[in-house]
Formats: sequence, structure tokens, C-alpha cells
Amino acid sequence: MTIKLLIADDHEVVRLGIKSLLVNTDITVVAEASDGEAAVAAVRKSQPDVVLLDIRMPEMDGLTALSRLRMEHPTLKIIMLSTYDNPTYVARAVALGANGYLLKATSRDELIGAIRKAAGGEDAWTRDELRRVTGALATPRMSAEVEVPLTQRESEVLRQLAHGLTNKEIGQALGISYETVKEHVQHILRKIGVNDRTQAAVWAVRKNLV
Repeated sequence: MTIKLLIADDHEVVRLGIKSLLVNTDITVVAEASDGEAAVAAVRKSQPDVVLLDIRMPEMDGLTALSRLRMEHPTLKIIMLSTYDNPTYVARAVALGANGYLLKATSRDELIGAIRKAAGGEDAWTRDELRRVTGALATPRMSAEVEVPLTQRESEVLRQLAHGLTNKEIGQALGISYETVKEHVQHILRKIGVNDRTQAAVWAVRKNLV
């Protein structure tokens, strides 16, 4: 049986490269998209079995698109694709219901295997990936309906952090210094009762802050 695949990536060369790797396999690319908004629209039109969704894209990033697609198509199989081996991205992908997470440096066999697994109803997560974020997902305070008194600036920093930005990138985005961002992050972790940025990102997802 042919597996219908949608590829969403803002770089044409990446989309072409993936398509070339899938030649003479049971996987057929039925649609492409260059940003998250287009990916959501393309899924409605093409009805793919699996979506390969880049994380960093313009207009709407891949994790936001994942959240949208999960609401509209609960059973759709979605594998995240990224250049970045970023535990915050991985944790958010797990929390939002992705079926796997692949790096763009992955091999052809790993790519094809992950797509086939997802299409067959299996998760394409590796043990190492899940082990890295298990602590973040299981933190007791995460699921507690506790109102945390974050300031407006802390909320802004938390949203940027949950999108996988570094302290330097957050500072540039918000127009504040690296040291100020670092101080805000420390306050955020203490207030919400978590140990690291990955746990904070999952907390933000579960509180619908991102």
C-alpha cells in the first residue's frame, strides 16, 4: 500500500532532497508546503497519511502547526523535522502529540523507517529522545492547576524560551540584555517549580501559553 506524505519545509532544496530519497519506495509525496499555515491548508486538501513538518518556518512555525493539526486531525501521523537537536523542541513535540522527531542529518533508512512506522500506527520516537524528556513530562507541578504570578515580562520570556530560543536570542527579540534574560529565566524556573528550560517549555505548553 502506498503511503501518502506531505512535506512542509521552508527550503525548497530540503523538500527536493527528501523527495529524491523516497524515489522507488512505497512513499509518495502528495503535497508540499513552505510554511506552517500552508501546511495546515495542504493537509485539508491532500489528506496525507503522514506529515513531515519542519520546526523553524516563517508565518507559522512547525510546533504551532502541529498544535493546529492535532486539533483538526487528531489521528493524523506527524513527524517533526529539525536541524536542531534541541531538547526543548523535542519536549514540546512530545507534549503536543507528535509521532516522532527527526534531525535533517538522519539517514535515508532512518527517514523511510520512521515514515513507515508512523503510517503503520507506531510512534517513531527513539528511546534516547523519550528518555531525555521523560523528567520534563513527568514533573508533578506540570499538571497542577496552579496560578503562577508571572510578570508580563516573565511571560514574554517564557514564551520565547518555549519556542526554543537561547537567552541571547530572547534578548535580541525583546530588546533586553543577556543578563536580564538570564535573571528572568531563573525567576521563572523558581516560580513554576521546575529545574530546567525543557520542563519550563512543557509547562508553558500545558498552560496554553504557546
